[in-house]
Amino acid sequence: MQFKDYYQVLGVARDASADDIKKAYRRLARKYHPDVSKEPGAAARMSEINEANAVLSDAERRAAYDALGRGRQAGERFTPPPDWDAGFEFSGHGAEGLDAGEYSDFFAELFGRMGRASRHPARGAAGAGRGFDARGEDHHAKIVLDLEDAWRGARRQITLRSPQLDAQGRVRLVERTLEVSIPPGVKAGQMIRLAGQGGAGVGQAPPGDLLLEVQFRSHARFRVEGADLMAELPLAPWEAALGAVVPVPLPDGSTLKVRVPRGAQSGQSIVVRGRGLPARTPGDLELQVRVVLPSAYDPRAKKLYEQMAAELGDFDARKVAAAEDERRSGESTR
Repeated sequence: MQFKDYYQVLGVARDASADDIKKAYRRLARKYHPDVSKEPGAAARMSEINEANAVLSDAERRAAYDALGRGRQAGERFTPPPDWDAGFEFSGHGAEGLDAGEYSDFFAELFGRMGRASRHPARGAAGAGRGFDARGEDHHAKIVLDLEDAWRGARRQITLRSPQLDAQGRVRLVERTLEVSIPPGVKAGQMIRLAGQGGAGVGQAPPGDLLLEVQFRSHARFRVEGADLMAELPLAPWEAALGAVVPVPLPDGSTLKVRVPRGAQSGQSIVVRGRGLPARTPGDLELQVRVVLPSAYDPRAKKLYEQMAAELGDFDARKVAAAEDERRSGESTR
């Protein structure tokens, strides 16, 4: 995917005001709108102009785009970093009213998910002698947690950035810090609702809520799928061959003793039911066996390898592996 320079598309500076962007869009639309334009490729050019305007005319999308695109050039190969939009606070509208399919893959990748939190419509009619009342809009932000916080539950301070227009119509980011309780067993994609922390209400109506979408930082040992945890289980050859009970450290610092069946092979999975994330319905812990061989540069190991080679010379590893693959293939087709 190529990076798109929306400022270049509209022909405005990166510090252009909202009014500058509006004027540039109108000027280009008069020139390239396919209903009136005689320019070659007018429809494609107008699509680019509409896409750039959809981003730069919206303070929230523009702030996120600016943070992501700093130092990047139009046309360079580009992949958004994981969780690039974490910490940005968006109002509930996000990409509402926009069909991301009308725009490029670049737009869809960045903004197709934005604003997935629900939005409460304005409600609460004006009463006698009162002005119009409407509950505040829900806001949405993504936060990235450590797996340990989801395992144990925690209380953390988070800092969110939300864009505002200054007196000159230019976007500036305003930060606020909140204290958030992380419930144990929270999953990736789950929403934590902070009542009353969204947009301000109109008149006497209450503010909206803030919905925090949970994602996890990558972990050195564990991978998370829903409530299930996956990890590698390194074993010595004799532990795999003879069976063993081995310690497995868990994210909370405790240790789980796991029984390894005799004859375990590299790539085999050992599933411990109910020892994944400790939710109402706990996930499972899936351990993938990795047999680790002692180095033959160790004289003791070398001597044992030579003894095995002499005494088990009729062992054909490739033949045994092929038979095992055939057996697994037969099981998968039943």
